[in-house]
Amino acid sequence: MMGGCFGKKSGEIMIYVQTGDRRNAGTDANVKIVMHDEYNHASDPITLDNYFKNDFERGCLDTFYVPSSKIRQLQRMGKIVRIELWRNDAGVASDWYVDKIVIENRVTNSSFVFPIFRWIKAKYHYQIKHLDTSLPQQEEFPEQRKMELAEKRKEYEFDQKVPGAPVQVKSMPSDEQFSFDYKWDIVTLKAKLIASSILVKIMASGEWESIATMTDVYKESTFQKPKGADRWSNDLYFGLQRVASLNHSLIELVKEMPDKLPVTDELLQPLLEGYTIAEAIADKKLFICDLKVLEGISNRDGFVLCKPIGLFYCDKSNQLKPVAIQLFQKPGPDNPIFTPLNPSLTWALVKMWYNNADAAYHQALTHLGCTHLLMEGVTVATHRNLSQSHPIFKLLAPHFLYLIAINTRGLELLIAEGGWVDKTMNYGTKGLMELIIKGLNQWRMDVDGTLPEDLKRRGLDDTNVLPCYHFRNDALLLHQAIKKYVRAYIDLYYTSPELLENDIEVQGWAEELAKPRNYSSGGVGLLGVPGNGRIKTNEQLEMIVTSIIYTCSISHASTNFPQYDEYAFPPNYPGLLRGKPPCNVSWAATERDILNALPDRPTTLDIMIVTKILSSKGTKSIGDFEVQFVFDPKACEVLDQFRKDLHAINETIKERNLHRNPPYEYLKPEIIPNSISI
Repeated sequence: MMGGCFGKKSGEIMIYVQTGDRRNAGTDANVKIVMHDEYNHASDPITLDNYFKNDFERGCLDTFYVPSSKIRQLQRMGKIVRIELWRNDAGVASDWYVDKIVIENRVTNSSFVFPIFRWIKAKYHYQIKHLDTSLPQQEEFPEQRKMELAEKRKEYEFDQKVPGAPVQVKSMPSDEQFSFDYKWDIVTLKAKLIASSILVKIMASGEWESIATMTDVYKESTFQKPKGADRWSNDLYFGLQRVASLNHSLIELVKEMPDKLPVTDELLQPLLEGYTIAEAIADKKLFICDLKVLEGISNRDGFVLCKPIGLFYCDKSNQLKPVAIQLFQKPGPDNPIFTPLNPSLTWALVKMWYNNADAAYHQALTHLGCTHLLMEGVTVATHRNLSQSHPIFKLLAPHFLYLIAINTRGLELLIAEGGWVDKTMNYGTKGLMELIIKGLNQWRMDVDGTLPEDLKRRGLDDTNVLPCYHFRNDALLLHQAIKKYVRAYIDLYYTSPELLENDIEVQGWAEELAKPRNYSSGGVGLLGVPGNGRIKTNEQLEMIVTSIIYTCSISHASTNFPQYDEYAFPPNYPGLLRGKPPCNVSWAATERDILNALPDRPTTLDIMIVTKILSSKGTKSIGDFEVQFVFDPKACEVLDQFRKDLHAINETIKERNLHRNPPYEYLKPEIIPNSISI
């Protein structure tokens, strides 16, 4: 903090002003400040100006030395509890966004922090308290707080761009722009990858000659060989994709075999290590992935989207293996049950069709719908209802960084008509949006958004069941740490039920989260919000906040960052397959049958490029915030403990990975971003 855009001078009273790193954040206006102490003494107005220097440039820390004529008066003041800040409208650029102001008294060796995080409009005298953290009913300047929230509601308006779809922001506020556009500009990054890659020429046109030819293209530094390229036909890896890859929360414990999957002991006897089906169920050895939600979803013309059911067995080595796949929901002669005992390439092609459906679910729900789009509505509601001074706003704000910006840019490229999804996935944009709407109409914050409850629903809350469920095993550590952090933080500010019940901002926020997502209601439409949006206990608030932080960090990281390793070698996890799926267990597929089903070279390159970009990490790791909103010393202690807990979890996961083959890398805290920023 003591650094800045220029060197130090000797002085007794120092004022440090951090201008925000936002578009047009700097100002040429004249700025004045008054300091108020605990005894209601006030300094004379002090002009913040360094001669022969352009102060208040975007992203710059400026240091000001209080004139000697003011020092004697200031030394008589007590603890500085409030500043009064204003500017005029002089200069070509007068808009000004301030992150914080710090006042240092070198005589008393004390400093006072005033978080701002506001646009300072002309001629308005802003009153900012030391640490600036308060519930609305404790606010000393309620009119200023109401004014600022009213302005926020004008900037952050809900819009439902597709009927039934998640709500988004109507138009992106300037505050949500990226600080450094080049880093996250998908269109620019795509162009750079194309320009730098030698693959562009060899992938410009044509079909694949062999699987070996496909593997040979990954020989340059820009596009390293995806992990799936060497494991795509392996049954153990196919099983691992259900529990330690990007679509990790669909698998369930089999409690009874559904009638629509008519497997028999005779069919599965060679695959269950001596178990009957009933014995394997009783011993909690059988697991199912049922993609029934894909029923009724549109496909692109000429393409097929399976609605498969996969049955998996956890063997005596605690490895998960597929034992049966039915590619559509209704059993029948033309929809047989395939097993690993079928001809090997036929079985490989069946697994590819299963993964094609799994990829449709992943992109629409696990990734886009239940992280990006779901949390955009939450972000908008938070800005509309919680003041910058509210402790819950300060807790959540780092986890919303760049979310609206990446959604705005990403959706333009990926799911616009004729965009990436229309070119590289069987259901296209129309089917993707149908699936998002269908899935979010079933998603509940208190179940799907709360990891322990989701695991309990799927029969997987006991970690002794399915020990190779690496996602669950690591994610539980992180969920517990986030919950502990959130609870300790909340308890600092809500020391009685009355404080929570009388907090009009947090109650309005929760109500807006629960309101239906339509034009007349104007809400986010989340199911399963405690009290249907009327919060009565710290535990209810803790659940909401934990779910949001977990979703923006852990859920998104786990489902986003494996994308290149899974999608970039199409036989491993094909977003697009051509032709028709197998319908005969006796048919012996050939390599040419597999190649005919795969996307051509240009489409494969497009998949490689976009998943490469989406798998890159652009922001800091969880707990290490780009912008620090929390300054309350007790809250900082809670945050420091959270960081210690994350460090311990990081070491635990590293130790676990020494005994995993392959290691599960995606939930190490050191690589999980705070927010959905890519």
